[in-house]
Formats: sequence, structure tokens, C-alpha cells
Amino acid sequence: MIQQSVPYSVGDRSFAGTSYAPDDASRRPGVLVLHEGTGVGPHLEERAGMIASLGYVAYAPDLFGEKFTSREHGMTIIGTLVKQRHLLRARLAAALDVLRSSPGVDARRLAVIGFCFGGLAALEVARSGADVRAAVSFHGGLQAEPPAARGDIRCPVLVCTGAEDPFVTRDHRAAFEDEMRAAEADWEMLVLGGAQHAFTNRRIDPAVRPGCAYNQAADERSWAAMRALFASVF
Repeated sequence: MIQQSVPYSVGDRSFAGTSYAPDDASRRPGVLVLHEGTGVGPHLEERAGMIASLGYVAYAPDLFGEKFTSREHGMTIIGTLVKQRHLLRARLAAALDVLRSSPGVDARRLAVIGFCFGGLAALEVARSGADVRAAVSFHGGLQAEPPAARGDIRCPVLVCTGAEDPFVTRDHRAAFEDEMRAAEADWEMLVLGGAQHAFTNRRIDPAVRPGCAYNQAADERSWAAMRALFASVF
């Protein structure tokens, strides 16, 4: 696998990013891999490598553009991107352009996946009408302001969420279903029994982050669902 730093820009700001690619010259699909609220870290890097091991080119961009000096600082940055979705979408569009033009990537075959905050961001890519083949959210936020309108979403959407996630409630799931129906989207929701928030992250400590816990069954089943979707769209 070839791993290299590939930054991207939005206006006059530069953001870090890393590409992960199989070590041959074949043209292949590209997958945008989006990080949690803690930023790019070992879990995200591992997942990007796993995507590359499946035969795709992965690009993992930093969506924050700065290191958090405190939890409060981080929540402010995240809150701004959640409330001002146009800022988040601008960064996502720029990162997607980098992936689209990357060596070895078939620009006609792109997808996006994300975890936690990145799952919310992956859904924003879909809601923006971006030209991607699929969008997959793992334990990501489902709420949207504004929600997608009819015809906005042009790709299949897969949401993998924990039935016991205290941050993504049954009401959130119902509102998302209503949104997808109104948008006439091609969508699927995998609700995983017994799974809490961050169920794909082996490194999560429930004692430090209440409501979060790794769940092997949920991790494996959701990843298999993503692979099945990719097999159908690519």
C-alpha cells in the first residue's frame, strides 16, 4: 500500500489529507473516508487502510484545519460546522475534488464513508447532490438543517446505527426516514441491536466516553453491508 500526504485547499486555507492506495497502477474506485469528532486518528487511519486493502483508493481529509486545545475548543469548531453546513460542504467538495483527480482513481466511481461526525459529513455529501456512487454513515448523526428535498440525493445511502446509541435516538431515526422518503432517495438503514455509539472503534473507552462502546458484531455486520453496497455500485 502507498500512503502519502495530499493536502487540499478551501479559499485561502489549507487542510491536511492523506491518500492510501494499492501499490499498482490500475484505475480503481476512490473512497472519501471521513473522521470522527476527535479528528484524524488511529481508528480513521486504520479504516482508510482497510479501504485500500479492498482494492480502492482512500482519501482521508482533515475537516477541522486545526488542533483542538481543549474539549470546549473542539465542540465550538464542530458546532460551527454542524450549524453552518455550507462551510462543511465546501470542505467536503474540495476534498472530493482531490480524490477525483488522484492518480489511479476512476473519477466516475467515487463513494464516501464516515464515522461519528464523519458519518454526518458523509450524509451531507449525499444531501449536496455530489456525483458519488454511494454514501455510508457509521454511527453518525442523522439530523439535517435543512433536510434534503426531492431529487437532492443522487446516490444510494446506507446508514449503520446502534439501537442503543444515546446520541442518535429512535426519534432521530424516524425523522431521517421521513427525510429520505420525502427526498425519494435510495436508502437503507441498518439498526444494530445492542450497539452503542462508536461501535466500530476498538480503542473507545466507555468509562471515558459514556454511551460509546466497541461492538464486534455490529462492526463486522456494518462493514459487510458497506462492502455489499460497494460491490453493487462499483
